[in-house]
Amino acid sequence: MIESPHNEKLKLVRKLRERKHREREGAFLTEGEDLLEAGLAAGAEPRFVLVAAGSGFSGEEVEPGLLASVSGLGSGTRAIAVWTQNWAEPGAAPCLYLHGVGDPGNVGAIVRTAHALLGGTVVLGPGCADPFSPKATRASMGSIFGQPVAQAEVDGTPAPRVALVAHGGGGLTAVGKAATICLGAEREGLPEEVLAACEGRVTIPLRSGGAESLNVAAVAAICAERISSLAMPEADADD
Repeated sequence: MIESPHNEKLKLVRKLRERKHREREGAFLTEGEDLLEAGLAAGAEPRFVLVAAGSGFSGEEVEPGLLASVSGLGSGTRAIAVWTQNWAEPGAAPCLYLHGVGDPGNVGAIVRTAHALLGGTVVLGPGCADPFSPKATRASMGSIFGQPVAQAEVDGTPAPRVALVAHGGGGLTAVGKAATICLGAEREGLPEEVLAACEGRVTIPLRSGGAESLNVAAVAAICAERISSLAMPEADADD
């Protein structure tokens, strides 16, 4: 049983809370038995699993207070796993391209949405949060293990492309014809170089008197559902 705070595995867990160390190690961590089970169910092999002594989970036991001290969760955790990062190539359509989406919760939610509705690839452009950060992996609810995620500039994504813009775009019909949907941060939107790489622009109409904008994860979900519904049409007739 691990009882020393100087244990090398505990040191690595602490380091992996920072992006620079995740990139250097090519690794990331998850906390909790749900994410551990999701990774194993997806066929991923953890580098190691640390569990609170007496928890009954499989892994290397750690004194519970010591494991809680390296946890990023307010209530501590009973299981921490370290995994190898798995990056995909950016070619598969349908593709969700994110540019400047810096909130890890949004990135993780979009990964989850793509996994549920699209497959394809989530491509992260400049300025995006790390999909392997603890907050992003929690928001993905385990989808980080099953949904391909890539890094590329917009010209590395398949054409034709459609950009989501706040004003002045066409209707959602164009989404179903695109290989890549380009999404930017809620406040800044997409830069001119990304807009120039797109064959079309789409605006989601909002009701008068309501909120002035949508969260980028909500926009991604609306677009993904549109693509999914076209790919998997349901029968209109009642049985």
